[in-house]
Amino acid sequence: MSFLERPTRAIFFTGKGGMGKTSIACATAVSLARRGLRVLVVSTDPASNLDEVLETPLGQIPTLVAGEEQLFALNLDPEEAARDYRERIVGPYRGVLPEAAVASIEEQLSGACTLEIAAFDEFARLLGDPKATSGFDHVVFDTAPTGHTLRLLGLSRAWSGFIAENTTGTSCLGPLSGLEAQRSLYEATVAALADPEQTTLVLVARPEPSALAEAEHTRAELEALGVANQQLVLNGLYTAASDDPVALSLELRQHEALADLSSGLAELDRSEVPLLPFAPLGVANLARVFDQTDDSADADAALADVTAIPESAMPLEALVDEIAAAGRGVVLTMGKGGVGKTTIAAAIATELARRGHPVHLSTTDPAAHLAQTVDGDTDLLTLSRIDPERETRAYSEEVLATAGRDLDSDGLALLEEDLRSPCTEEIAVFSAFARTVAAAEDGFVVLDTAPTGHTLLLLEAAEAYDRDVARTSGQTPEEIRQLLPRLRDPDYARVLLVTLPEATPVHEAARLADDLARAGIHPYAWVVNQSLAPTRPSDPILAKRARREIPYIHEACRHTDRLVLVSWQQQLPTGAERLAALLQAS
Repeated sequence: MSFLERPTRAIFFTGKGGMGKTSIACATAVSLARRGLRVLVVSTDPASNLDEVLETPLGQIPTLVAGEEQLFALNLDPEEAARDYRERIVGPYRGVLPEAAVASIEEQLSGACTLEIAAFDEFARLLGDPKATSGFDHVVFDTAPTGHTLRLLGLSRAWSGFIAENTTGTSCLGPLSGLEAQRSLYEATVAALADPEQTTLVLVARPEPSALAEAEHTRAELEALGVANQQLVLNGLYTAASDDPVALSLELRQHEALADLSSGLAELDRSEVPLLPFAPLGVANLARVFDQTDDSADADAALADVTAIPESAMPLEALVDEIAAAGRGVVLTMGKGGVGKTTIAAAIATELARRGHPVHLSTTDPAAHLAQTVDGDTDLLTLSRIDPERETRAYSEEVLATAGRDLDSDGLALLEEDLRSPCTEEIAVFSAFARTVAAAEDGFVVLDTAPTGHTLLLLEAAEAYDRDVARTSGQTPEEIRQLLPRLRDPDYARVLLVTLPEATPVHEAARLADDLARAGIHPYAWVVNQSLAPTRPSDPILAKRARREIPYIHEACRHTDRLVLVSWQQQLPTGAERLAALLQAS
């Protein structure tokens, strides 16, 4: 691994969801710690699974990882960070300002945007303040999925610019004096990110077309942000060890994807990690990720267990039958990044359209590839993506035309400054999400949602956004007021939890189900995607992986009355014909 040969003090791992960032980041941290270096692993992902990979309960302070003497880890918790942030801003004013003024500041800080700036505050402290991590030789950052990471990295410039240009002293985050104090820290964070002697950013991707396309997009965006010291890790590389058709198809798919590698990615220093026959959980297995030993079981023994697939598992076609019978409604695919939400959403939407239903297929995921997946729509299927830049521009224009119509010059200047804050994008995207859900009153809407953490922020923030929208526009649109009632209505909304037959995706789907239940939303079905078990592979590595899937398929089954099992496809499921094949693939 080239990034381990001369490691910088800070090493970032980023990329599309489901690429193995956490495993690679933790394997790197274990490798460095076993050289006698003191290492801290930090997750900035709202849906972090660092605890599970390291098999150690973690919080917001560095915790010694079980079985290691030099390795520590922590999770940045946006909710807890937001509570601390709010108190830091509001605390100095208690007993100084009138109670009504303090209450007004607290109300301003109740928006979902505060979560992001608070989490960034913690991130900036760890990267930009040398004292915060002075006890460690290296800090390894396991970042959130690509869209969130890019916002995080760009946020320092957005907020420091907003602070510099704002003349009123207030914002949706309350008094700017609290932000101004952080400005030097944010500038130090940007400098650290751009310094190749301090920071290495490692793009993690699997040899798949969509993953490599997203990696190239991220590479270019990061380069534009001044992050030049980038490297590439290709994870899950596979060479067939037999004439098993599944093995040969997997090898061919990877070979074709790598043949189209962009020139930008091709120029980066590259490291390769083979497809693992074991689960990279716990420090013992993490230590083997870069230095494997062969402990694979015999293929026949692995095949013996694949017959244990639950009899209640249904094909995707049976699920579409139930959805189609309703005649209208919204279908939302949710789950951990990289589990195939886009593919499942596209397959369902395409089949509903084929059966004669008008369908609108959309996404809130900044890393989605709907057009490439559908590859040609029918007359009854329309596609869209909730584009943050476009939605922000339209939202700002609408607010200025309505709430700003009768303001004097000072009031209009204040409103325009408020709209320039980074919060506006979040409100605009959320409003578009609510409008898309509302469109299911007249037909089918299939929503390929963003990875779990971002989706939860959208759903849990409904009331907060209600307040934010009312504050800037003076009124709350009907679609926002009706969003949660619609999502809670089982006759209107069907939430599908998409997962893979692996530990982390299944456990994260279970946590998401619990969170949704607390919001009064109950998943309609679980979809276990890309399962090798039904294909009965004879190749030794794939057979072992198929056997490892069975307990997780059963675990998923215990969480739902409707378990859909979709088998791994020998061809990439793109285009109407291949998407149709998924319907019977179980």
